[in-house]
Amino acid sequence: MEKETAVAQGQSTSHTQADGGHKASFPPFESSTFASQLVSLAIAFGLLYLIVSRLALPRVGGILAARKQVLDTDLAEAAKLKADSDAALKSYETELANARAKAQAMASEVREKLNAEQDAAKAKLEESLNAKLASAEQTIASTRATAMSNVRGIASDTASAIVERLTGVTPDAGAVNAALDASLKG
Repeated sequence: MEKETAVAQGQSTSHTQADGGHKASFPPFESSTFASQLVSLAIAFGLLYLIVSRLALPRVGGILAARKQVLDTDLAEAAKLKADSDAALKSYETELANARAKAQAMASEVREKLNAEQDAAKAKLEESLNAKLASAEQTIASTRATAMSNVRGIASDTASAIVERLTGVTPDAGAVNAALDASLKG
């Protein structure tokens, strides 16, 4: 095991010695290569600037311009569609108001027509009832007149029968009629 440890240490020692160990500084920070590194950096930055300004930025600018144009077109179309929908809504509301007014006028006309028909039917019924009432009154008046003429005869016969039964003598018809007339007047 000691031998393996020594071999491992020997290899590590040879490695650090071959590479110069850790005593050397990091290459970008070495002062001997600093000027060449600055020139390389300036060239790389210049190339990158040219590539970005000549190729990438025009493409990005074109994409942004196209996107702005699409957005402007879409906004104009949306405004046009909104104006169209507002006009359609106004037209719909106008048509709806006209339809409501027309429906109310039709309902009023039907109501007036039904009221006129009802009034005509009522007048016809009243006329029919008045005719029946007049006929009934005439019938009652004739029946009363007939009954009243019969009442006088019945009253005369009844009074004669009562007097005859009470007195045993048949009374004179003229006297009975005179007594009836006095009784009806008084």
